[in-house]
Amino acid sequence: MDQGVSRTDLPLLSEPWFAVSEYHARLAAVQEVLVERGLGGLLLFQPESVTWLTGFFTRGYASFQCVLVPAKGEPVTCCRDMEAYYFEKTGVFPERRFWSDTDNPAEIAGTLIASYFPSAGRIAIELKAWPLSVDRHSKITSLLAGRELVDGSDIVARLRQRKSPAEIYLMRQAAKAAEAGMAKAEATAAAGITERAMAASISSALIEAGSDMQGPGVLASGERALHLHGSYTDKRIEAGETLQFEVLACVRHYHARFMRTIKIEYASDTEKVLAEQLISIQDAALAEVGPGVAATVPDRIYREGVLSRGLAERYSNKTFYGVGLLLPPSGGEGLEASPAALWSFEPGMTLHSYLLAQGFGFSETILITETGYERLTNYPRELILAAAAG
Repeated sequence: MDQGVSRTDLPLLSEPWFAVSEYHARLAAVQEVLVERGLGGLLLFQPESVTWLTGFFTRGYASFQCVLVPAKGEPVTCCRDMEAYYFEKTGVFPERRFWSDTDNPAEIAGTLIASYFPSAGRIAIELKAWPLSVDRHSKITSLLAGRELVDGSDIVARLRQRKSPAEIYLMRQAAKAAEAGMAKAEATAAAGITERAMAASISSALIEAGSDMQGPGVLASGERALHLHGSYTDKRIEAGETLQFEVLACVRHYHARFMRTIKIEYASDTEKVLAEQLISIQDAALAEVGPGVAATVPDRIYREGVLSRGLAERYSNKTFYGVGLLLPPSGGEGLEASPAALWSFEPGMTLHSYLLAQGFGFSETILITETGYERLTNYPRELILAAAAG
């Protein structure tokens, strides 16, 4: 299994990750929506939206930045002056306004927006963006008297759901790195090792395999394996325990992830059957995935499969969610499958689909194709039995 990532054909983090033409195509798509909705512009605050549209990326995105997107013409970025180097290196559109640490950034942004857009008109704003705190929102809107502000959180988010071939390529590389992390987990897991030591080993493997970020996702043994979102601790892993494990990797912050269940040294017949049942349910659900299929179709197969076999008394987890360009603290792209989901699969969507019961978990990152779906993560779909130490 090829688990390395060739770096010779990948852009550096400190340069645009895609061709300039791709960014211009993204801008044209956003502006088409603005015209259709009769909007004079769009204000972007979500870090992923900023990077997706303009190319501008800095690990200092939490210090507040925004992009003013007119219905016609090029966007303007407002960001901290300390990020000037990365703006110049990664940003595709040159117009910018810097703020310094002696400024109130929301006031600088609000004043810029007021001068940039006419005093009367409708402007969309990403109200769901986490950097747009109540205080910042209040300051910015106070400077925009006379303008009608509407929620435009869905505009870029919706366009990001369908990945370009170049984006999918990065996710394929991330999937290879994730597979390397899982292989290291399988090789390292043993009675007596601490969860922390496992995490350190996995993190090293991920970085060496090309991931831009280190660290596993879920890593929990024993009692905590029965509960989602366990983090590694100094606990020593014991023979017979279950290790719930998810590996995360990203290349240019395009993510791939998947889960496997690891048993330390031995698994009971009941546990082996449980793993087989979960994999069978997941295979049946994924077999229904394809363009035009309502998200509720495979979601129902997941839920009915778990409940009909008595594997859980109730099943409330989402079964699919969108993944792709993710910058912490974001953990997903917004799409989620549940019995109430109103969306259908479309070609180019990339999603994480997972199934959990009784501490056992299996998942994949998938790509929706023109005819069905493709697994981007291709590690063997089976219960992993870690060999005895020594």
